[in-house]
Amino acid sequence: MEETGIQLIIDEYLPLRDVVFKTLRQGILKGDLKPGERLMEVHLAKRLGVSRTPIREAIRMLELEGLVTMVPRRGAEVARISKQDLSDVLEVRRSLDSLAVELACSRITEEEKAALNLAEDDFERAVETGDVTMIAQADVRFHDVILSASKNGRLMQMVNNLAERVYRYRLEYIKDSRNHKRLIEEHRNIVRFIEAGDEANAKSASETHIDNQEKNIISQLEL
Repeated sequence: MEETGIQLIIDEYLPLRDVVFKTLRQGILKGDLKPGERLMEVHLAKRLGVSRTPIREAIRMLELEGLVTMVPRRGAEVARISKQDLSDVLEVRRSLDSLAVELACSRITEEEKAALNLAEDDFERAVETGDVTMIAQADVRFHDVILSASKNGRLMQMVNNLAERVYRYRLEYIKDSRNHKRLIEEHRNIVRFIEAGDEANAKSASETHIDNQEKNIISQLEL
């Protein structure tokens, strides 16, 4: 296995098994461990400076989450992205984001409008760097401002529960630099409609934002 960018996430309050699980999970979600990549216990143990036992236990936990699959004669590997899971996750996120922008249109404060514009400026600067992780994080912050402006705690909780699965697909989309210009245009439209209190167009722009992500990733899976 090739050397990865993962490093052990130190947390003295967690058992080592959970620390390794958290580290590998983050590596998968951020794309440091790529779909189809083999998770070889010996190499991972050496890389993270731990024994094989917590590696083995963490891999079993990741398998239960659907992030790792066991392949005959190959062992554990990072789960590949499936069209069905992609569709299921983004279908839910599409509805939640649509509701968030609808509520934000009538509930956003002037201070939050300024924060939203700042978040969009930060996103555009991140795009200029070409750093996928930086762009993804800026994208998360942009949508978090809208979510906060919805003033709906239950909605925030539901989006956050889905956040890590969405993050994996967000990275896949952002990796293709051809999508960057479209992302900026879609963000600007969402900001413009929210500021105008235009619920119908804000919802439509938000839904298009997710639909384009799904279509692009599916087209990549079909290559």
